[in-house]
Amino acid sequence: MLHIHNTLTRVKEEFVPLIPGKVRMYVCGMTVYDLCHLGHARVFVVFDMVTRWLRASGYVVEYVRNITDVDDKIIKRAAENNETPAALTERFINEMHQDERALGVLPPNHEPRATAYVAQMLGLIGQLIDKGLAYPAPNGDVYYSVRGFPAYGRLSGKSLDELRAGERVEVDASKRDPLDFVLWKAAKPGEPAWESPWGSGRPGWHIECSAMSADLLGKHFDIHGGGQDLQFPHHENEIAQSEGAHGCTFVNYWMHNGFVRVDNEKMSKSLGNFFTIREVLQKYDAEVVRFFILRAHYRSPLHYSDAHLDDAKNALNRLYVALKGVAPTAEPLDWMHPAAQSFKAAMDDDFNTPEALAVLFELAGSANRGDNAAALLLRKLGGVLGLLQRDAADFLKSGATASGFSEAEIDAMIEARRHARIAKDFAESDRIRQVLLAAGVVLEDAAGGTIWRRA
Repeated sequence: MLHIHNTLTRVKEEFVPLIPGKVRMYVCGMTVYDLCHLGHARVFVVFDMVTRWLRASGYVVEYVRNITDVDDKIIKRAAENNETPAALTERFINEMHQDERALGVLPPNHEPRATAYVAQMLGLIGQLIDKGLAYPAPNGDVYYSVRGFPAYGRLSGKSLDELRAGERVEVDASKRDPLDFVLWKAAKPGEPAWESPWGSGRPGWHIECSAMSADLLGKHFDIHGGGQDLQFPHHENEIAQSEGAHGCTFVNYWMHNGFVRVDNEKMSKSLGNFFTIREVLQKYDAEVVRFFILRAHYRSPLHYSDAHLDDAKNALNRLYVALKGVAPTAEPLDWMHPAAQSFKAAMDDDFNTPEALAVLFELAGSANRGDNAAALLLRKLGGVLGLLQRDAADFLKSGATASGFSEAEIDAMIEARRHARIAKDFAESDRIRQVLLAAGVVLEDAAGGTIWRRA
């Protein structure tokens, strides 16, 4: 049985969906005002992995990941660029999708945009006001009354008196309590605005996820995920909004992936220590980046450095070396095989990808000793994680042009070496091999001729 570490209870729990055979999952997505960085890539890949495993386990998964397309940062960036917020967000949504495709991330079932759900947000705010959990302020904003929801703080594990207004929660004289957070912001000149019973304005950040998840998945669903940084205040506020309005449990299992860290600090745009996905993909194959992310357990920190990515590249090479000459097959995966059972046990233990990948390396060892069945299973299990589906020879050649040689130049040097060997000029043959090896290209002589791969 699958067990998931529930952030709310802080223990691993057996996963029991509300509807047998079906999983409804919501993940907080991107605020689209810039290119995505590696921290965002981790969210994409982690919950893509979760979705893939749930589906491989036989569940029908309804996966929703939202897009925040109205926000202070978006408005500010659009003004700086002298473009409309809509043009800015559309551009960066397209860029985000390009990054996702490169990383092998499957699209969610639904990708709602905040601006398309303002009506649902207004309805939810109205419910909260009617229940005495929200109040219009003299400045035209509407705030949630945190102390009216006694369970506030369960997710972060702190009492109300310990908590402080978090990121994006404005401390304002109009608030009755410093911890109260904004649900509706009064319109400011030049900003996007919608009409509401409380005046023209736009939604606060937190209300969008409560409204969109209820509309697409229902008031009570199975899994809610996101980055660790969203635990407070965003997810804490979502619980207060949703349970306050609907009077029922919001989510059964809360999942949070760990931070990407650079020099022991969280990677973030505010700290200026981030690397965009595009920047990383200029140096590393996208599958290497995906493998690098999955090598760490999703709840643990992921330490970014070129050295760690180089190590991931070499490790993934070893798996692909074991797949040389192994074509994809339509045969179903044999889950009764002992290695497949070990893989399943790892994934059912809170999506333990490091242990699952260890099984793949054991299969690679068997494949390198001539076990074709192990090689086929290696490819099949890799596919469950979104890995190892390319032609092995093509993957092993990829990236070689970074050495300064194009594929055509490498092929020409191999042909020159062949002629040198025919002429018994072994010194020249060895020289060419060494030149290529120094450039990170390994030659392998086989009965059918010489093939090459990255070192």
